[in-house]
Amino acid sequence: MKKVIAVLLLILSFFIIYFLQSNFFTWFTIARVQPNLFVIFILLIGLFAGKKVGLVLGIIFGFYLDIVIGRRIGVSGIMLGIIGLAGEYLDKNFSKESRITIILMIICSTIIFEVGTYIFSLITLPVTVEILGFLKILFIETLYNVIITIIIYPIIQKLGHILEETFKTRNILTRYF
Repeated sequence: MKKVIAVLLLILSFFIIYFLQSNFFTWFTIARVQPNLFVIFILLIGLFAGKKVGLVLGIIFGFYLDIVIGRRIGVSGIMLGIIGLAGEYLDKNFSKESRITIILMIICSTIIFEVGTYIFSLITLPVTVEILGFLKILFIETLYNVIITIIIYPIIQKLGHILEETFKTRNILTRYF
């Protein structure tokens, strides 16, 4: 029951983040580039809730984003699913307690998401290759994501520990003979 409530709260959080992304951050752009709050959100779900939850919610939320605002169905779902899956592996190899490692994870996840989306765009859409423009957008978006991560880091830690207690604790009954 606790996991169901946690998933429902994650879905509610997704819609709040969607509202912020589509309404609030359109006013606060840097060179007409917005942060990608979904990458931060799915990575944190993968880190603190596990790869299964991160993968499933990444795919579901990504497909929702593709249907609502995307031009290609499935690209965001695949990329956010990969980021949610990678969260568990990053959790096993790096500490979540350090602000620097969280920031480095956000940087890597943003780069992976944007490069993957760009490659899918090159393959599926008739677009021209503009490496310098893409690198400029990638740098600004990554910087923006890092700034937001620094600002909300205390919230990330508190909610992360709650998610970790909900999804990763194992209730083991021991026997004493």
